[in-house]
Amino acid sequence: TNALEHFEDTINRWSYLVFFLPMIISSGGNSGSQAASLMIRGLAVKEVDLGDWLTVLRREIFIGFSLGCVLGALGFLRVSAGSFPLAAGLVVSLSLVGVVLFGAVMGAMLPFILKLAGLDPAVSSSPVIASLVDLFGIVIFFNVSIYFLG
Repeated sequence: TNALEHFEDTINRWSYLVFFLPMIISSGGNSGSQAASLMIRGLAVKEVDLGDWLTVLRREIFIGFSLGCVLGALGFLRVSAGSFPLAAGLVVSLSLVGVVLFGAVMGAMLPFILKLAGLDPAVSSSPVIASLVDLFGIVIFFNVSIYFLG
């Protein structure tokens, strides 16, 4: 709620943006939850260990960026099919890239960070990742909106 309150002026100025907020934050939460699940499993069955973090990070950057681009293109088409400004399509597509990339990286790295801190990586399960990525997804989306819309 605090994140949305922070962007109240932006929402009032471009109210149509709220139509796309669920698509953006759910995409980021889903990519983050999937990455976290894979890393928690990988750590549990010893397919990966703490020394593999950089390899995992590189892979998740590639996967998150690629998936973000595909979803961003679909988001752009969805916005373009409506009666929204073309700039809104750019905002949605770039936000999807950023949020999905952030979700994938966060989801993959948080289990490593928790394990390194001596905590159970399973604590970074889907609800935790989804909540974090939702919060940052709102911030990313509205900052991209402010930058490209004015």
